[in-house]
This record gives sequence, C-alpha cells and structure tokens, in this order.
Amino acid sequence: MAHADDAAAVPLLASPAKAAGDKPPRRNMYAFSCATLASMTTILMGYNLALMSGAQLFIREDLDLSDAQIEVLAGSINVFMLASILAAGWAADALGRRGTLVLANVSLMAGALAMALGGSFPALMLARCVTSVGSGFSIVVTSVYNAEISPASMRGFLSSFLDMFISFGLLLSYVSNYAFAGLPVHLGWRVMYAAGVLPPVLLAAGVLAMPESPRWLVMRGRHAEARAVLVRTSDTPAEADLRLEEIKQQAVVVREPQASDDGGGGSSVWKELLVRPSASVRRILICVVGVHFFQQASGIDAIVLYSPLVFRKAGMSSNKAVLGATVGVGVVKMCFVLVAALFSDRLGRRPLLLASTAGVAASMASLGAALISAGASSLPASVAATVASVLAFMAAFSVGLGPLAGTYSAEVMPLRLRAQGASLGMAVNRLTCALVSMTFISLADAITMPGCFFLYAGVAAAACAFVYARMPETRGRSLEDMDELFAK
Repeated sequence: MAHADDAAAVPLLASPAKAAGDKPPRRNMYAFSCATLASMTTILMGYNLALMSGAQLFIREDLDLSDAQIEVLAGSINVFMLASILAAGWAADALGRRGTLVLANVSLMAGALAMALGGSFPALMLARCVTSVGSGFSIVVTSVYNAEISPASMRGFLSSFLDMFISFGLLLSYVSNYAFAGLPVHLGWRVMYAAGVLPPVLLAAGVLAMPESPRWLVMRGRHAEARAVLVRTSDTPAEADLRLEEIKQQAVVVREPQASDDGGGGSSVWKELLVRPSASVRRILICVVGVHFFQQASGIDAIVLYSPLVFRKAGMSSNKAVLGATVGVGVVKMCFVLVAALFSDRLGRRPLLLASTAGVAASMASLGAALISAGASSLPASVAATVASVLAFMAAFSVGLGPLAGTYSAEVMPLRLRAQGASLGMAVNRLTCALVSMTFISLADAITMPGCFFLYAGVAAAACAFVYARMPETRGRSLEDMDELFAK
C-alpha cells in the first residue's frame, strides 16, 4: 500500500506549542462525557482482573487448589485475552467502536456470573476465558476511541482515562475483597464475583448513548456524521474541519462494496506493520512494543495480584489486615492516576515516563530490601517499610508508566494503522503480564521473594533508559508532526 501522499502532506493541526501566546482552550465537556462512557467498561475489566488478589485466599481453601493452580487461575486470563486483543482491531473496524464495547460488556457479565457459580478448577478456567473476551475488547477499543474522540488540547487527559478507570475497578475489587472477607469461605468469594454481574447491563446501555468514532464514520464514507461529531468534540468549528481533513488524508476509507476479502483491508495493514514496515513505522513499533513490555515486566501484576502474599511475607497474619493494606494500595493507585491525568498535558508524556520508571526502579529495590529485613526480624518497622515500599511503587507506576503507555501508543500510531497497532501493543502487554503473573510464586520459590523485586527493579531501570533513548515527546503534536518526528 503506497502512502506517498502522507509524507507530502502539510500539517493541518498545529501543536499548542506553536501557538505561543494563545489562551488554553476550555475543557470540552462533550468529549469528556464520551470518553467517560467509553472508559467505564474498563472499570469492570479492572475489577475482574484484580479481584483474584483477595479472592484467591478463599478459593484456595474452598476448592483445595494448589499454588500452581492459583498461579494459572490468576494469570491465565492474560493469555486468553491475546485472542480478543488481536481480534479487537478487526472487530472495532467491522462492528464500530460502540458495537465492540457492547459486546465486551456482554462477555464481562457472562464471565462474572460463571465465576460466581463455578465449583471446580476447570469451571473457573472456563469462566476466566469468557471474561477475557470482554477484557481484551474493552482495553483496546477504549484507548482507540478516546484517542480518536479527543481534541488535541485534551488528548493526554482523556487518553489517560483508560488506566484511571481500570484503577477505579481495581480499587473496587480490593474493597470487595475486604467487605466480603467475613462471609463463610464457600460464599464470600462467590459474592465478590456476583457483584460484577449487573453493572455491564447498565454500561452497555450507556455505550449506545455515545456517538461513534469520527474516524470509523470516515472509514464508512459517512463524512457528514463524522463532521457533526467533530464539531461537538473539538474546541472550535475550524479545528473540527481541520481534524476531518486530516482523518480523510490518513485513514483508509472502507466502504462495503469495495471491502477486501478480509473484511476491510486488515491484511494490508498487518503487512505494513509487520512484513514491510517503513523506517518511521519500524521506529514507532519499537516504541509501542517497548513501552507496553516494560509496563508489565516491571512487576505491576506481582503487586496487583499477589500483594496479600507480599504482606504476609513481611509479617502480617490476619486476612483482615492484609486485605485492608491492599485497599490502601488501590487508593494510592487511583490518586496518582489522577495526578497523571491532570499533568500529562501540561508537563508532557516524556518527563512523567522518565520520573515514573526511575521511581519504580527505586521502590522495587526498596521493597526487596524491606523484605530481607522482615525475614531477619519481625519488627513492626519492617512491616511498615514493606507497606511503604509497595505504596511508593504504586504511586510511581501510576503517575506515568501505567496510564501513559496506552496514551503514547495511540498518539504515535498513524491513523491507518491505529486499531491493529493498538492490538499488537496490547498483545505484548498481556503476554508479558501473563509471564509475570503466572510465574511469581514459582519464581519467588526459586530466587526468593526479595530476589523477584530486585529483578523487577533492574527491568524498571532498563525501562528508564529506553524512554530516555527511544521515546520523544508527543504532547500536542499533530499526526503529520509524528511522521516527521519518527522519520528522523
């Protein structure tokens, strides 16, 4: 597929940095509302992913599962998600962003119900597989939709909604773990999952109230509808016209009579991404794959899923104390994701990513040292140092590496490649996540738990070097600016 016109195109949307002296535009509340509705599905994804953190304590006792089965049950959803993540780009282009999110909610509802009713390890694995469909669709399509609906002035803020709402779901799961911990063992964890059955029905109805993505409308040749959406989601009518022209220039317009044999040119997109990428696309892919790999390889799921085991290793004994500490972890994550949302458009992506990766490396090393100290003595100070290190890690991760990996990936990927590119980046993300979550207990047995966290600290230090060397700033840049930036 030739894209000579892209290279020759003149930038249509100027960077805010180029408009020196201009007053910053007011927040576009319609774009804010659309991004909020789209992102709410990821609350359920975060809830279902993190609920296993506390539920595993009771599932293990109720169903008499081994450590290996718990590892597989906790991490397998990330492997199952690979299929839906890779299919999400095709589904989003074929069904539309709204239709794919409705389908995601149906899957999340069915998965939560199956988990609540499961009575054996195979039944729970099947339930995780069903849940993975909705999780994979929601995480990819939400990031794409938010990037496509957002005006340049709010792109970082609205794109960070993905991690913000996942974090809120994570917090709700920790609160659910704590709230239902006092119920009988055979009932408590089932109630935790049953609480996630009704919300997807309401969210699916909410999704139908939001407009379709302007890019998808242009792909279908529905330019008037796309402009109507852009007028409401842009800061000025002039910006809406410029955004529409930019989308027309770069998007592959897919019309039903001209659709290719794979339903919309998907094979040519994958060829451009993986088989014959240009120099600029190759550099973009390195950034996208790298940031998603390092986000998970730095050990976030070791904390999200296994923090109760970490706190027990430090000397906490009661389930109530352990689960209460995890609620604190969820609160810190939620607060610092909000910090990232507020400052990513002001400070830029690169400074926050550099600060975040450095902070993750330092806090992981501190956690390893605290656990060594706790192993040598059971002093309350060692327990406090462990909790403080976990909270510091979550704060550092949530201020940059957590919310901005998806934002950065969506910004740098050309429009014609965005849906499939987002799927590829998220596939790497989930595969790395599965590796961490399905090996943590075994790895801790092999190299000790402190050794695991020193390993993650080394990975985070490498991530900091990667951001410094390979990832330029993207704040406020137009799509043509990105092409020029990565062509150098």
